[in-house]
Amino acid sequence: MVRFERIVVMVLDGVGCGALPDANLFSDQGANTLGHIAAAAGPLTLPHLQALGLGNITSIAGVAQSLNPRGSWGKMAERSDAKDSTTGHWEIAGVVMPEPFRVYAQGFPPEIMQAFAHIAGVEALGNIPASGTEIIQTLGPEHVRTGRPIVYTSTDSVFQVAAHEGILPRERLYTICRETRDLLDTFRVGRVIARPFIGNEGTGFERTSGRRDFSMPPPALTLLDLLQQHKIAVHAVGKISDIFCGRGIDKHTSTTSNAEGMQATAEMFAQIERGLVFANLIDFDMNYGHRRDCSGFAAALQQFDTWLGEFLPALENTDLLLLTADHGCDPCMPGSDHTREYVPLLAYTPQVKEGRNLGVRTSFADITATILQNFGLHGKLKGSFSGNSFLDELTSTGTAQSAQ
Repeated sequence: MVRFERIVVMVLDGVGCGALPDANLFSDQGANTLGHIAAAAGPLTLPHLQALGLGNITSIAGVAQSLNPRGSWGKMAERSDAKDSTTGHWEIAGVVMPEPFRVYAQGFPPEIMQAFAHIAGVEALGNIPASGTEIIQTLGPEHVRTGRPIVYTSTDSVFQVAAHEGILPRERLYTICRETRDLLDTFRVGRVIARPFIGNEGTGFERTSGRRDFSMPPPALTLLDLLQQHKIAVHAVGKISDIFCGRGIDKHTSTTSNAEGMQATAEMFAQIERGLVFANLIDFDMNYGHRRDCSGFAAALQQFDTWLGEFLPALENTDLLLLTADHGCDPCMPGSDHTREYVPLLAYTPQVKEGRNLGVRTSFADITATILQNFGLHGKLKGSFSGNSFLDELTSTGTAQSAQ
């Protein structure tokens, strides 16, 4: 029996809630994105998230625990051995990676760079781990003079290509990245990312909204594939379509900011009668976590909370909202990379008047199990890890208590 007709999954990119037990293997011991932002940027004011139970998940200055939260709450551990966006989103959709993507933290080997030069028609600049905003300032002038694209990476499995829009037009950059994607599948690189920018040496360079992600295709069927096969609508917002290579998605809206993502989510939600809206809000990670901007991160959280207060009244008894993340991106930790953390889990439906403690989940894929059970498809995702459903838990009543 279908309990919910419409389900919205919103991924607050990079919004972790405390180090996983194995965080030391990633040099992330002590990470806590939400807790550290609240401590560094002053107490947070997030009344709607607090009402759903966010303060019951981890200690957040300004966000109190709720004895009678409107939502159900918990936190999820990542089962896959990684902390990148692609792996996190795939696991939310039921695919647990048996081995992580390869990381080229010292730069890519000659066989990759030579093949890239053949695709681009010119040798690349860079080929080093770097901050994207910093490397375009350093190598931007030489790129403008020579036309050589800038290649850089990080401790994540990413091959990033930056180019000035006046030197290498967006569509040409996308073509290069798309062809490079095909090359890098055998090298197990998770994503190729196009990073167009504008500006000049005198005033500085800045990235534009033309980012595009080109991911490896998921190695098994996902939640999205299965829903689509059973004629259940799947609408995607933000970089979701890129991460899943467009698979299992009936309609998508690309976005360049949280504001656009929130607006698109509300619009797509209003358009469907039955199905899933799967949305990613990128600003937390891209603009604030990686740039170690605690104040900006805090402001973005408060902006989302304001929007949430406007969105919740639109939900009906047959609607379910799930809020989570794909990894942490603690701006208070050394470096500027993702952090190996639990991710929050908040679930809200107007049909439940008192939330339930969903506890500590052992995989992000519990979201997939819950959605599949809801639509009568539990156990049908063959070859993937479908997790453990919390559907029965969140639709029953219980006593509020901390999940910390």
